[in-house]
Amino acid sequence: MRPARLIRPLGAVAVAVAGAVLLVPAPAVAAAPPEPATATAAGTGTGTEVSVSPVDLDGPAVSTVKVTVRNGGPQRMRSLKVSFAGPAGWAVQPSAQAVDGSLATGASAGATFRIQVPEKRPGFMIRTFTATATYQGGDGRGTATGTRAERSGTPRASLSAAYNNVAITDESATRAGDYDGGGNSFSAQKLAAVGLTPGARVDALGAELTWPDVPAGTKDNVASSGQAVALGGKGGKLVFLGSGVTSAATGSATVYYTDGSSGTGTFGFPNWSFDPVTAHGATLVKSTDGRNRQDGYGNADVKYSVFAHSVPLDPAKTVEFVVLPSNADVHIFDMAIAP
Repeated sequence: MRPARLIRPLGAVAVAVAGAVLLVPAPAVAAAPPEPATATAAGTGTGTEVSVSPVDLDGPAVSTVKVTVRNGGPQRMRSLKVSFAGPAGWAVQPSAQAVDGSLATGASAGATFRIQVPEKRPGFMIRTFTATATYQGGDGRGTATGTRAERSGTPRASLSAAYNNVAITDESATRAGDYDGGGNSFSAQKLAAVGLTPGARVDALGAELTWPDVPAGTKDNVASSGQAVALGGKGGKLVFLGSGVTSAATGSATVYYTDGSSGTGTFGFPNWSFDPVTAHGATLVKSTDGRNRQDGYGNADVKYSVFAHSVPLDPAKTVEFVVLPSNADVHIFDMAIAP
């Protein structure tokens, strides 16, 4: 057990907030190996570089964060001002600092901030911290931004570990189902008639997916609400198998790579019935006749469907995990990487 930490609110912490900080060129250091949380700076290479030091998330605490600005432009940098911000509601002191003097080409300066870190919450979290430099001269762009993403917790080991909804029931025991919030579900018998049996392979959009390998009447899909799910491999796209429970089942999935970078793509599914099967750019995979209701099988003259959609990947990078859309109308049965 770590010792208790004495924490005072930022307003009660004595922090030197002078109008300017002393300009001290940063010494040259050997390049360090990449860390899980990385800073991404705007205008790197021949421009201004902004980097954010690691942030101690072991709250409740007041953490010290250093922002470093490097003048990579062809001109001397003047009137440098650095601002820093964390997640919404996290107090930062000061919010901005001015740097006295000017910065020669290739030289760096640092500004130190204090941020109040709340107590850790359970589960996987990604916190983003942003620093912005404004200046004259340098690369002539006038502004540059650096971000740092810090992680806490662990993503779910697999999509099945994140199952939170029952979409499939047996026609003899329908009451466990509630795919759409109205107590309705797919019929296991009608799904089997079109080849969707537990553990069955599903080929869609170039991906090899698997139909949920669980008994009818148990949790078999994810109502998407921003869950982080581990997924390894390389490819050109990430394919999702699922359907929507309204006509607004769309959202953005963020893919994180092992090098610390990330990419975001938007996709959507049609409602499991009544929507055009190509809504949101989706591809129809299978359709079944009817559905199970709380009082048994019904709606035999209506089609209830499963779809596929995808988001692009960087084929040169290895996927580490995926953060699903924050929209519980998007229901996902499986996801897989395709060429």
